[in-house]
Amino acid sequence: MRAVLAPPDNGDTWLGLSPDPLPSSEVADWVVMPGCGAVVQFSGTARDHSVDRPGVDRLEYEAYDEVAGPRLDAIVSEMRRRWDDLGRIAVLHRVGCVAVGDPAVVVAVSSPHREAAFEAARFAIDTLKSTVPIWKRERWQGGESWGLEPQHIAGVPSLDGGGDGAAAPSTPPSVAEAAR
Repeated sequence: MRAVLAPPDNGDTWLGLSPDPLPSSEVADWVVMPGCGAVVQFSGTARDHSVDRPGVDRLEYEAYDEVAGPRLDAIVSEMRRRWDDLGRIAVLHRVGCVAVGDPAVVVAVSSPHREAAFEAARFAIDTLKSTVPIWKRERWQGGESWGLEPQHIAGVPSLDGGGDGAAAPSTPPSVAEAAR
């Protein structure tokens, strides 16, 4: 699901994974709609440290595209089911190297009212982090790691408690390939 980082020609959903810098300002402009009085945007930027990892100077993201695309679609479908008056939704994530300070993920939501926009944006980023097979490799003073410790990939939750049931790998494809 690699995407050209331009808004869609039609429709109210903009999803993508890209090695290119994320167009945060363009996303914020795109989600605005005449019937929506609320826009919430979350931008997750690469930072220069992590727990017990000072001096992070390189981040790299890898995605399992065959599963990531359908998972992003499932997240948006669930958002629209839970908050039926949402306007536009954008969910974009970088892959490849990301410089410290640059956005690694951008989520933006428009809605007629702020409560739904805040809730939906929070659901999108939290669900993306727990269900979409995207891994982060950090390099810091004294080491580097794919940061696999905290991530267990689950299905996209729905109100009935179920997930999408699709299996997702627990390690990045490049790590799995190297092990073979």
